[in-house]
Amino acid sequence: MSAIASLEPKTVWEIFDAITQVPRPSKREGKIIDFLIAFAEKHGIEYRKDATGNIVMRKPATPGYESRPAVILQAHMDMVCEKNSDVEFDFDEDPIRTRIDGEWVKAEGTTLGADDGIGMAAALAVLVDPASEHGPVEALFTVDEETGLTGAFGLGEGMLEGKYLINLDSEDEGEIFIGCAGGVDTVATFRYATEEAPKNYAYFRLGVSDLVGGHSGDDIDKGRANSNKIAARLLWEGMQSFGLRLSCFDGGNLRNAIPREAYAVFGVREHAKDEFLKRFRLFAEEVKAEFKFSEPKLELSLVELPSVDTVLDAASQRALVYALVGVPNGVIAMSQAMPGLVETSTNLASVKFVGDGRIVVTSSQRSSVESAKTYVMRMVESVFALAGADVVHSDGYPGWAPDPQSKLLAVTKECYRERFGVEPKVRAIHAGLECGLFLEKYPGLEMVSIGPTLRGVHSPDERLEIATVPKFWNLLSDVLKRIR
Repeated sequence: MSAIASLEPKTVWEIFDAITQVPRPSKREGKIIDFLIAFAEKHGIEYRKDATGNIVMRKPATPGYESRPAVILQAHMDMVCEKNSDVEFDFDEDPIRTRIDGEWVKAEGTTLGADDGIGMAAALAVLVDPASEHGPVEALFTVDEETGLTGAFGLGEGMLEGKYLINLDSEDEGEIFIGCAGGVDTVATFRYATEEAPKNYAYFRLGVSDLVGGHSGDDIDKGRANSNKIAARLLWEGMQSFGLRLSCFDGGNLRNAIPREAYAVFGVREHAKDEFLKRFRLFAEEVKAEFKFSEPKLELSLVELPSVDTVLDAASQRALVYALVGVPNGVIAMSQAMPGLVETSTNLASVKFVGDGRIVVTSSQRSSVESAKTYVMRMVESVFALAGADVVHSDGYPGWAPDPQSKLLAVTKECYRERFGVEPKVRAIHAGLECGLFLEKYPGLEMVSIGPTLRGVHSPDERLEIATVPKFWNLLSDVLKRIR
């Protein structure tokens, strides 16, 4: 057990500590599924697993609460697996190395997995804490929330019986979420041929690194830089003035993360080398000044290489770079219904040379307005299609429309006010939650989403504020006692 297991509330932290020892990448949740089944069997808890891999555990009401309605506690099993490039770590095998850093719990150079490991821990603690009082409880743990909402899409028929659902996947203590954006992925595939790298060229490796990154929903409005866009900007300038020829480009990894790193290998005409180096230094100064508030650690590096073997054919290079520069990225519109809420956005998530004459560019679009989601998806598709790429979309997922008249919301607000003496904020979130899909399958559900405070989610800077975990736990316990 690590140092975090001694924090309070002890049951929650001990379970979270145990969860961090179990590898659980998205789409490879076998080990955490085994952990959950072993947990249920150890504590004599009834459980059921559906064909998708989702698990529901059921605990009867505590004495005196038998007439209360059943409440569903929901969290997802998987975690985003991001690490710093200088960190050796195998997310399929290695336990997360947690540490206490002042007021926060963090991991050593990787994502922490508190999204949504702390939600799982709270749900499991309700099932085993002898002091917990509640009506019938169902704890639903879904697979692959982070890369496709696969568990919510594939939730087995009849898995749930509860009337109320508390999603435990929010990241701001003191805020109650009652709505979320829907989303869709747009994937563009460029095909290219290679040519022998031209002679009399100087070749370089461009690196864009140390960006903040973050969640492409929650953090899209924070003005953070996108490593793919920065790299593409320099390539565009190099093509105009220095005869730049591109050999490869790699940036970003996850569809739902703002990309933090990118690199490109290219050449410029040898006789223009000194002038290009001057332009690069000026470019680096300009970009750092542009993002000085949101990206204080931004680094741009340029390393000269002896040579390269091949470059892209000129037409494919032009199509790719122009598309990367031209495709929209970031906030598209703010909500008119809820001031301060991002309504519509898009994120240029990753650019990958996959090694068989294809370049795959992944982006994701989000909106709380279905028609706006469709429009921004078509906007992105149009740029890529005009550049000659083959474009496909994921199935997408629906948003969750707010219900300000919900009884569960009223009880949650009342419990927060009585426990902490202040009024909680009621919000919708621009990130995707599984709640919209649950509502499609169980239209009568009333739902809220709560959680402790997390920052830097989906990046190696992910951290969990220690003082907010007992507040999260106390609120959840109060709601379970109060709801009728």
